[in-house]
Order: sequence, then C-alpha cells, then structure tokens
Amino acid sequence: MLNLNDIFETVQMIEQENLDIRTVTMGISLLDCADSDINESCRKVYEKIVNKAGKLVKTVSDIECEYGVPIINKRVSVTPISMLVAVSGGDPVLYAKALQRAADDIGVNFIGGYSALVHKGFSAGDIELIKSIPRALAETTNICASVNIGSTKSGINMDAVKLMGEIVKESAELTKDNNCIGPAKLVVLCNAPEDNPFMAGAFHGVGEPDCVIHVGVSGPGVVQSAIKKCPDGDFGEIAEIIKRTAFKITRMGQLVGNVASKRLGIPFGIVDLSLAPTPAVGDSVARILEEMGLEQCGIHGTTAALAMLNDAVKKGGVMASSSVGGLSGAFIPVSEDAGMIEAAREGTLTIQKLEAMTAVCSVGLDMIVLPGETPSEVISAIIADEAAIGMVNTKTTAVRVIPAIDKKVGDELYFGGLLGSGPVMDIDLKKSPKRFIDRGGRIPAPMQSLKN
Repeated sequence: MLNLNDIFETVQMIEQENLDIRTVTMGISLLDCADSDINESCRKVYEKIVNKAGKLVKTVSDIECEYGVPIINKRVSVTPISMLVAVSGGDPVLYAKALQRAADDIGVNFIGGYSALVHKGFSAGDIELIKSIPRALAETTNICASVNIGSTKSGINMDAVKLMGEIVKESAELTKDNNCIGPAKLVVLCNAPEDNPFMAGAFHGVGEPDCVIHVGVSGPGVVQSAIKKCPDGDFGEIAEIIKRTAFKITRMGQLVGNVASKRLGIPFGIVDLSLAPTPAVGDSVARILEEMGLEQCGIHGTTAALAMLNDAVKKGGVMASSSVGGLSGAFIPVSEDAGMIEAAREGTLTIQKLEAMTAVCSVGLDMIVLPGETPSEVISAIIADEAAIGMVNTKTTAVRVIPAIDKKVGDELYFGGLLGSGPVMDIDLKKSPKRFIDRGGRIPAPMQSLKN
C-alpha cells in the first residue's frame, strides 16, 4: 500500500534536494561484429548499436516523464574495442568514429568501451588501441576510453602504466584548444568491473549478456539534507540515517531499471549505488562530510568521514536492489563536486589527501586538473600509486587527471555540464619518479590474490 508520507518525501527529494537517476546505461556485446575487414566490422558495430539502443533515449525519457524522476544521462557501453582490433587490424580510430555516428543517431550522451584490458600484459590489438586513444578522443565528442592496468589477481602492468602516462599527456596536448577535454574522457583503472554504468570507465564485459540495462543512482543532496535534520546525533545515528536514505534512493533506481528492462525487452543488470555529485549547489559529497562536522572537506578527519559514508551507502543500498554492482559507494571527482572545487581552490583539499580518501571510497583520483608542465612519468607514478591501493585492498581504483596545457597552479579549467570546472592543483615536481617508471615489467600480485 502506498504511504502518502513516502510520496511527499520523494517529491521533496526530487524538487529540493537534487535527487536523480544519474544514468541508464545499455551494455551491448560487439563480439559478433568482429571481422577481418575493419570497414565491415565498423559497419556491423554501427548497425548493432543502432538496432539495440535505437529506442533507449525515448524509452528512458518516457519513464522520466511518467514517474517524475529526473534521469540525467542515457548511455551505451560496449565490448572493449581492442578485442575487435585484434581481429580486423587497421586504424582503431575508425571504430571510434563508427561509435560516434551511432551516438549521434541514437542520441545518447556517451558511449564507453574504447577500451583495453591489459592488467597482465598486452595481447593482439591492445597496443594499437591504446596508442590511438588521444586521436580518438580528439576526433570524437561522445566517446569515452578506459584501460585496466592492474588487478588484485594479476598485479600491476608497469609497462602499461608508463604508456598511459604518455597517453594522458598526449591526449591533453591534442585537445588543448578545447580545454584539454581529451583526458576528461579517459580513465585508467585497477580491478575494473564489467558492469559499471558510469563514464568514463564503462565497458561491456565479456561475461555479460549480449545486451543488458544498468542503472546508476545519485543523491548526495538527499543524504546531506537527511543528516542536517540530526545536528547532534552520534555516528551510530548518522550511519543509520545514511543507510535509510540510501535504501530509498536505490529503490528508485531499481524501479527505473525494472521498467526500462521490461519496455525494451532487455535483461536488467545492476543498480550502481554510487553517490555521484555534480557542480550544482546542494549536490556535493564534500558537503555531506562537512555536515558531519568537518569545517571543510580535506582537513584531518575527512578520510574517516568518507569511510563511514561509503560503508553506510552500501549497507542501505544493497537491501533495496535485487542486484547491486558496478562501483557502488561515494564518488569524489574534484571538478564535478561544488564542495570539493571550493576546498581545492582554498588549498584545503590536496592531491595527497585525495589519494588517502581513495582507499575508502569508490573509484579514485577523479577529474583532477594538473599543471600543464607535469611530466608523463609523474602521471604514470600517480597511476601506479592509485593502482597499488586498489590491488592491495581488492577494490576498484582509477585515475582521471587532466594536464592543463599552458596553465599553472591556481588557473582554472572549464569543461561545462556534469564535468564542471576546477582549479589547477599543486603537485610536487621537485623530484622525479622517472627511473622507477622506466623499470617496466609487472608488480606481482599481492598475497590477497591467493584465495583459491
């Protein structure tokens, strides 16, 4: 039976507290599009995406109108394109352009999956795909790329780490006349999940069905508002409030996923529980942490507050969905979070503190703007550090950093939309990790990998 109080509460969450469904993402397998002729393969890729996802945007928009729930992004994720390159050879950017044509025709915000999985080494197609990423991102607008360079089971591919530092820097250079947007659509992962609906790290894993619907929820503003109503509660009470709130947010995601699945005739996959912030006022993970009692995000105590938030979100959300997956937790993308932007501008939030925070939250060093002079080996070292946190803690971590070409600490880089804007953050460049990065090889898997 419907409870009027629950209905009124949900309406308030949507109208006043920025509650939304951040994304409905359709995963599509392209394995049957592989062909020794790259032009034929690209044709099959385009046709399959348009055939499977042609009604995605309209269907999700109809659900949005009928249920009054804002659904911000409609997206597609595909099989890692390096697997198709292995069969067809040729210029991988042709695949990026085929994906872009499909994105234009079906109207989705992003297509993710211009990706390679190289955590244990490079196989056919991987090197070609990775080296083409800067051109692919410069010559398209809606394509996202990702590379998985490590895992708890395999260790860290340091040859790939070195290469990705160079790729990030090159991608920034090629898009410097467009606010260095290239690296904002590129993420380097450790322990990448196969069912992630969030960009830029989304790809359709080989263990997934031929086609599937995933949902990513949001709602930092709702959590902040709930905590604000308990100004004197202890941490046990705060944790309970977060759990109850996460349950309500996730139930909405489950509803949208079920309805979209039924109308599209495609299996429902997972709900990703992640609290995904935006640059909008009142939609910030940083503000949640400050509502707990921190004067500003980034001061001592921030990591502990974030750990509790992440855990409570998972505990509340997992009871509300038949299938939870993806990343699930709290995101801390600097340029996409109004509170973190402010803390970074004031110098309270540093890269060192952000790295510590990544040990207890979803993903990792996300949407951080670096000085344009940052060498590629420093970017590689940042990737290696973050991958080590993920590998040892058996969790997904990632790096999405943007070298702001020709800009220095304190300057601003503006992306617009959900990507927001952010200050160029200070980074220690006095000493170099180049000799360390140049060693190459593979950092062996930790003891945690021996679970069989």
